Amino acid sequence: MVHFFRAEISRANVWRVRLDTTTNWAVVTTGAVISFSFSDPYGFSSVFILNMLLITMFLSIEARRYRYYELWASRVRLMETDFFAAMLVPPFRPDPDWAESLADNLLQPHFSISSWEALGRRLRRNYLWIYLVLDLAWFSKLAVQPTVATSWTEMIQRASVGPVPGWVILSFGVSFNLILILTSLLTLPLQEASGEVLPRFGHSPEVVSKLEEVGGQMARRQPWFRHMRHRQQLLALIITDQAQSVADIVLAEMKRGVTSLTGKGMYTGQPHSVLLCAVTVTEVGQLKSLVRSQDQNAFVIVMPAKEVFGKGFSSLYRDEQ
Repeated sequence: MVHFFRAEISRANVWRVRLDTTTNWAVVTTGAVISFSFSDPYGFSSVFILNMLLITMFLSIEARRYRYYELWASRVRLMETDFFAAMLVPPFRPDPDWAESLADNLLQPHFSISSWEALGRRLRRNYLWIYLVLDLAWFSKLAVQPTVATSWTEMIQRASVGPVPGWVILSFGVSFNLILILTSLLTLPLQEASGEVLPRFGHSPEVVSKLEEVGGQMARRQPWFRHMRHRQQLLALIITDQAQSVADIVLAEMKRGVTSLTGKGMYTGQPHSVLLCAVTVTEVGQLKSLVRSQDQNAFVIVMPAKEVFGKGFSSLYRDEQ
């Protein structure tokens, strides 16, 4: 676990550096465009439009990288709170549910935050300021070069790009910036990112109230960064001639219930036992290994189950609570 913890930290650090790299690209290109434009009084102001599109491309790349960073950071934070912290206090062991959740995440990695949240966070943290500097430089260019503008009409004329009138270019710029501001505001309530240094139980009272409506009082003790996502539940059909020995080892090693049905091979006409066993996605490998150890000729069919109610899975009384 110590080596795994270090590996996840290393992954998170690599993607954190990549975030800084794309931000540096945006800053350097913006500085270069501003210097190039103001160095020539008669230089084209259209380079600001090109740079705006280029920064937007960098923003989309950085948002994608931020989602990868959050994938590794969420694992690191989960190990810090639910493994290492739990090992320091009684009963000196990690939560088994946490271990299953981490194993599920390793087998089926999923991004912990949406693309919109990642885009909004990077936009508010860095890119709004870059866009603001670029907008101020653009309007300053229109106002003072090649000479100081004496009216709005003159500034609008200077904003034209080839056959495209200046008012169209300015309208595009204003609309684009309004969309950026709306995006940053509308994504503000999205708070699923786990890479922040925040307390383990960081839910606001409003969020806790909503979680309790769904999951009862246990939701109050749910770590804010652990996603309330059910592990994938599966139904395994085991066709074997060693039903008793297979059932015994599954009951002993996996502590999973097994139900036996009688089947018949229609090709050979021979009777076979069919064992039914509900498992989670993290238990499939162990189940196959146990079956193989008892009957190498067995068939194991694994199919998804919408939901499994009973001991070891969802409560039969969950909806009533």
